[in-house]
Amino acid sequence: MLILSNITLHFRDKNVIIIPVAVDTFQSDIMIINGDLFMSILNVEHVTHGFGARQIMNDVSFRLLSGEHVGLVGANGEGKSTFLNIITGKLMPDEGTVEWCRHITTGYLDQYSTLEKGKTIRDVLREAFVHLSELENEMIQLYDKMSDCSEEEMNDLMEEVGEIQSILDYSGYYTIDSKISEYANGLGLNEIGLDREVTELSGGQRAKVLLAKVLLENPMILILDEPTNFLDENHIAWLTNFLQNYENAFILVSHDIPFMNSVINVVYHVENAVMTRYTGDYDNFVRMYELKKRQIEQAYEKQQKEIADLEDFIARNKARVATTNMAKSRQKKLDKMDKITLMREKPKPVFSFRKARTPGRVVIDCKDMVLGYDEPLTKPVSIQVENGQKIAIRGVNGIGKSTLLKTLLKIIPPISGTVEHDQFVEYGYFEQEEESTSQTALDVIWNEYPAMTNAEARAALAQCGLTTDHITSQMKVLSGGENAKVRICRIMLKEVNLLVLDEPTNHLDVDAKDSLKKAINDYKGTVIIVSHEPEFYMDVADTVWNIEEWSTKII
Repeated sequence: MLILSNITLHFRDKNVIIIPVAVDTFQSDIMIINGDLFMSILNVEHVTHGFGARQIMNDVSFRLLSGEHVGLVGANGEGKSTFLNIITGKLMPDEGTVEWCRHITTGYLDQYSTLEKGKTIRDVLREAFVHLSELENEMIQLYDKMSDCSEEEMNDLMEEVGEIQSILDYSGYYTIDSKISEYANGLGLNEIGLDREVTELSGGQRAKVLLAKVLLENPMILILDEPTNFLDENHIAWLTNFLQNYENAFILVSHDIPFMNSVINVVYHVENAVMTRYTGDYDNFVRMYELKKRQIEQAYEKQQKEIADLEDFIARNKARVATTNMAKSRQKKLDKMDKITLMREKPKPVFSFRKARTPGRVVIDCKDMVLGYDEPLTKPVSIQVENGQKIAIRGVNGIGKSTLLKTLLKIIPPISGTVEHDQFVEYGYFEQEEESTSQTALDVIWNEYPAMTNAEARAALAQCGLTTDHITSQMKVLSGGENAKVRICRIMLKEVNLLVLDEPTNHLDVDAKDSLKKAINDYKGTVIIVSHEPEFYMDVADTVWNIEEWSTKII
């Protein structure tokens, strides 16, 4: 065992004080980089994992140092969420080891976190401190043991008590209520009301509660899987500032590049079951990745020319007695050559939407429309959606953006007022949340379009960047991005003149976002889109509706 006491670790021109902690040693607990001292708090060695014939990780190693802000990047389905599930113990790898420091605290926000029914927001946020309450109880029990122990045992107990007390102090255990108020305000939960039951919340509001809870835990390692999904612009800004000043380590998965770029200083890239480390932000990773790719391609071309020359020489000289030895020598050189293999290119999605017959000038006509379910969310509003318009809808979570879309599509009725469609409206609707099923991706398409042949359905899914493995996998085991691509594919196969997209970029990787943006720009019909990413919707929208201006709520 190795004991660290009040050790100062230097990281990116900051002094990060790590509390006194006893750690179970594994190889190279302490690392010295450029004269600075770092502690390794997570060590992953030679991890291999797959699902059936599909290999997700192949001999992957990963090390997290104290204070590192890591961005875990890669295309949809490369295994980022799988890796997080492995390191957090939710999934056992086929091979390899995962070792943590003792007494390490972790907070994990994944794509599928849920909230328990019957609890208020405040109840959930207070759960962030349960592990600290348990530590306090453990410390009290240690104090009880001190009443009857030897001097040597007393020293060990005092050391353990000191360690726990430092953790409690560092985690803000004695200022719980003020911390809850601060974090709830930063993520907009105070506006909703901390005594509101979680079952009454929208998807975006639930995401905020879960995020606030994991941040309040103030873990030594924070693990966030797509934390900006469903967050508003101002709350993303708050989270950005929080993570920029977060002294502990975190691992972040996000397809929001501006957000990731502003908070990380290390990148681990997952591609073709291999994980590679890069220092710096996301932009630096892209530069280094492209440089590495070009170097490999150049080396490959050079080697291919050398192979061709050797094979040509061998073919021309192996039959001649005078040159047969030289030909054999060339053959030996060829046989021993460590041949370069180019990285397998992942299929990139190519989205496109089919245009139905052109409707009249006014596609949707709303008069004195009031949004809501049991109670009004807005004042009466009269609006029109005109043919060919591309409208972005913005507003804080819980204000009624998804409710507006469903009301415009007549999926739910307005509290009052009217919503009228042009007689020729044919819409395609991408819902923000859709329950995953045991159906395969292929089944989803066939159920909607039973006349399609096997080849046609597979070709459509492949166009959306899905491989054979994805196509035959159940929807519930696909990643968030793969799932979204199947749902987009289902819309692409239908002729529509009104495209309604509710947070379509959640979970989509960079290539998929770019393709979706191009498809929307190329589409000649009417588009209504809800997105929390201005850099996405401002490039496609010609009109922006701020639903906050219609709300009866105090924002």
